[in-house]
Amino acid sequence: MKYLLNTSTDPHRNMAFDEFALEALTLPEPVFYLWQNAPSVIIGLNQSPYAEVNLPFLQEKGIVLARRVTGGGAVYHDWGNLNYSIVGSIRAMENAFEWVPEALCALGVPARRTGRNDILVDGRKCSGYAKRLSRGRMMIHGTLMWDVDLQTLTEALRVPGSKVDAAGVASVTSRVANLKDYLPQYGSLEAFREALHALLSAGDGPCPLPEDAAQRIKSLEREKFGRWEWIYGHAPESTHCKRQKFACGTIEVHYNLKRGVLSEVSFLGDFIGDRPAQELARKLKGLRPEQLASADAGAYFDGLSAREFASLFTD
Repeated sequence: MKYLLNTSTDPHRNMAFDEFALEALTLPEPVFYLWQNAPSVIIGLNQSPYAEVNLPFLQEKGIVLARRVTGGGAVYHDWGNLNYSIVGSIRAMENAFEWVPEALCALGVPARRTGRNDILVDGRKCSGYAKRLSRGRMMIHGTLMWDVDLQTLTEALRVPGSKVDAAGVASVTSRVANLKDYLPQYGSLEAFREALHALLSAGDGPCPLPEDAAQRIKSLEREKFGRWEWIYGHAPESTHCKRQKFACGTIEVHYNLKRGVLSEVSFLGDFIGDRPAQELARKLKGLRPEQLASADAGAYFDGLSAREFASLFTD
């Protein structure tokens, strides 16, 4: 199978590369490419980052948030993770879901694909993948965990109701597998990458991109994948509730997010303050959650700092 070269490690640009490969390349046979992201969390097309991701942790650690064009759940990428994408006509991609598991087996990993969207080894997940169809073409892309930092993965995706819960790293370790433990003959991710690339290409060479490909991919990154409107604003409407105790008393906030901004807000609890909290609730409508740190909440909740108030809107 011929391959494309993608040396970018920028999550937003790599999401743009995927869309370009699916929408703009009309090649007779499937092509694949292996790529990496800098530390990042990639959420699915239909997910809310406020409900699926530990946003304060991402901000603290400088972890990038991106949204992909396929469904499925949030995933964490770091330098111990390798990603793959395969693009081609739907007819030519009939058995494409088996190509990566088969390649892993050929390398010595007892991998098998589940009925949904995971690749397992010894009952533990080593890969997740998703797909998208467009105008008679298909893209499959997924992760391959080589030596992922499970501590950071756990914290990045630790929010109420998420697949990775407060059980911590021990729980994660029991459900996922790093492939380096099964392939000691490959001393690094780069060696594993080269071996996998050789199997998937089977001697075929690179497929050149159009001359204007780099410019078009950068435009997609700038106009879509790197924009707040795509990463946050694309989120479907969601309902949230958080209850927390402060010096002023217990505050319980209920709020709705629509296209990434607050559409409904209400406060309950035994808190004390100089002014009615529902007055503040009305003022908050139309704001993004990340704008709340500048709200003058102290007049409504005695002694509450801006940072404490903003924490009510992070799950």
